[in-house]
Amino acid sequence: MKFFQKEIVLPPHARGFHLITSVITRAIPEIREIKRGLLHVFIKHTSASLTINENADPHGKGVF
Repeated sequence: MKFFQKEIVLPPHARGFHLITSVITRAIPEIREIKRGLLHVFIKHTSASLTINENADPHGKGVF
């Protein structure tokens, strides 16, 4: 079993929705090696929230 732990600091954003997938994949390049796993996200901001949207890939190649 592989285990990775990183702290990622995002740049400030204006209010609204922001895609951060590319930031995460650049910060944790090891994530590309994982076929199945579990990701825990802890947000250190009291008014921030996180939504997870699944992207369907009809060819089975994954979203990254």
